Amino acid sequence: MAKPVCGPLRALVLLAGLVAGLFVAFPAAAQLQYLSLASGSPGGVYFPLGGAMADLLTDVLPGVQVTSESTAASVENSRLVGLGMADMGMVLGSVAYKAYSGEAPFDQPLPLRALFQMYPAPQHIVALKDSGIRSVHDLRGRRVSTEAPGSGAETIALTILEVYGIDPDSDFRRARLSQTESADALKDRVIDAAFYNFAYPASVVVELATVRDIDLISLEPDMLERLLADHPYFVRTVIPAGTYRGVDRDVLAVGDSNLIVVHADMPEDLAYAITKTIFEHAEALHPVHPVARLLVPENGVTSPIPLHPGAERYFREAGVLE
Repeated sequence: MAKPVCGPLRALVLLAGLVAGLFVAFPAAAQLQYLSLASGSPGGVYFPLGGAMADLLTDVLPGVQVTSESTAASVENSRLVGLGMADMGMVLGSVAYKAYSGEAPFDQPLPLRALFQMYPAPQHIVALKDSGIRSVHDLRGRRVSTEAPGSGAETIALTILEVYGIDPDSDFRRARLSQTESADALKDRVIDAAFYNFAYPASVVVELATVRDIDLISLEPDMLERLLADHPYFVRTVIPAGTYRGVDRDVLAVGDSNLIVVHADMPEDLAYAITKTIFEHAEALHPVHPVARLLVPENGVTSPIPLHPGAERYFREAGVLE
């Protein structure tokens, strides 16, 4: 007959049993996978939509916890994902194309793949109405923010200025402010105009229009055609009349895709699960911003860089990819 375990040895046996019981009772805790989603700065769409996507994925995907991180957006996010410092990133299609191809402002190709397009977005050129700025040509000699350093909006701004033959470092007084900083500078009349890129209506512009009379600058059709011919990853877009207070005409603008990108090495099953979850539960994101209604497979499959194999699998199941 075995002797009963007692004393210190008994305590160790009980403790070992308790620890083993915890792993049996809570196996998911030991397998929890933490993912990061690099979004953008407050004031645009990336920040709230990124937070809502992170919450959705955390709630729906078992064993996955996603955290949204505020960043300077597209260029920074491409580098973060490409260097393995973030798992997912919100990135303009034009910037993703340049990162994938190794074009400036990137020094070498980054191993990015797209999960899906979130939505296309027009470049906003917002000016104080009493500034007299009615064309990109009129930015010469003015005080202009070309957006935050490293942002996709800045990249598009510089592309537009190049087509118009404007040097931002010599033809006007340049600021490089974030979305909210630009709005504050316009409110305080520190600058005359600012470039933004986001879906409409953007809260930062809606709020600005309540305290200042603003105008949105249209691109001339011939200049837009030159822009599209040189940069085929851009698209023609229109910001409808009445989108913002005081802007009562359609505004012709260059548009860009907005993607969720991941590293090429992301496991296929994980990429599939993320893509499937977002599109099958997209209605949960509708209250965050009207642009979330564009999260349908027919839009999501569009990308200027290759889709991740896991995303391709989902879009084939959804019937929008052969």
